[in-house]
Order: sequence, then C-alpha cells, then structure tokens
Amino acid sequence: MIVGVLALQGAFALHQQRLRDLGVTAPAVRTHAQLDDVDALVVPGGESTTMSHLLRTNELFEPLAKRLGDGMPVFGTCAGMILCASQVEDGRPDQRSFAAIDITVRRNGYGRQLASFEADLDVDALAESFHAVFIRAPRVERVGTDVEVLAEHDGVPVLLRQGACTVSSFHPELTPDGRLHQMFVDSIRES
Repeated sequence: MIVGVLALQGAFALHQQRLRDLGVTAPAVRTHAQLDDVDALVVPGGESTTMSHLLRTNELFEPLAKRLGDGMPVFGTCAGMILCASQVEDGRPDQRSFAAIDITVRRNGYGRQLASFEADLDVDALAESFHAVFIRAPRVERVGTDVEVLAEHDGVPVLLRQGACTVSSFHPELTPDGRLHQMFVDSIRES
C-alpha cells in the first residue's frame, strides 16, 4: 500500500514520518503523476486558502477531485478537513473544496493562533485517549446524516468519517502517537 501525503504546504513531513513509522510507503505528492501512483492520500494542515490556490496552480485540483470522487481514501487534518468539507464558512470567494465529506466547517472556528490549545480526546475504537493539538482549527458546524462522529471536544465533532474520507480538526502528526494514522491505514486495508 502507498499512502501519499500532499506536499504543497503545511506539516506534510511529519505525516510522512508517522506513516513510515507504521511501515507504510508515504511519498510526497506534488504532481498529477505522483498522485496517480498512490492508493490513498493524507491532506495535511496548513493554510486552506493557500492550499486551494496551490492545488489549482499545480494543476492538481481536478485530478484529485476525480480520485476522491472515485473513492480514493483520504485523511484530511485541519486545513485538510476544510479542503474535504462539502461547505466552508469564512473562506475566500475563490476557495474550493472537494465535498468528500458532508460537513460544514468554519475556518479558524476556534480562534486565531493565540487561541490554539491541546486536549485529550476519547476516540471511538481507541482504548486510551488521544492527545490532540488544535492550531487555528476549523470548527464543525453541521454534520450530514451519513457522517460518523469518532470524537468530540466540548460536544463539537473533531474527528469524523464518511466512507473513504476521514477528517480531523486537529493535527495528529504533531504528537508521536501514530494510532490515528494506524486507524486510517487499517480502514484502507479493510475496504
């Protein structure tokens, strides 16, 4: 199995390391040809409007939209969640998303950089809590009926899954805990 990591902007190298720690081949994806060579993709955190722009200028938006529409598994974290969402509040008018998961998110929904925080989350399917790092995190405001909520913080969904798409409001790559990456890899193997 090859799980690519979108490497246009953001903390992609840490995602690659978490996946490699699990024995998964995790190349950087910057081109259409590289996207064609992967079985699944991690879309990391970063700045969602910048990532949306870079996807267009690198001619990756349409090929990635097609792969996601065809069911390629994706794990979107923070800005990656925004890019995977069906609706984005407080985005730029030219910002696009893939509508890979039926949620509405608000960019920087928890506040600016100074409002960043950490929290221990109870995650479905994990025996022990997961320490999550929220940095300028998106806030989920609506969850579609077919979306599974895997974890919440203060009653707000922060880890969700619908079909082949998993998203988190936080940055799981910023801790040495690889369990969420393992959960994503396992979901690919089971499908």
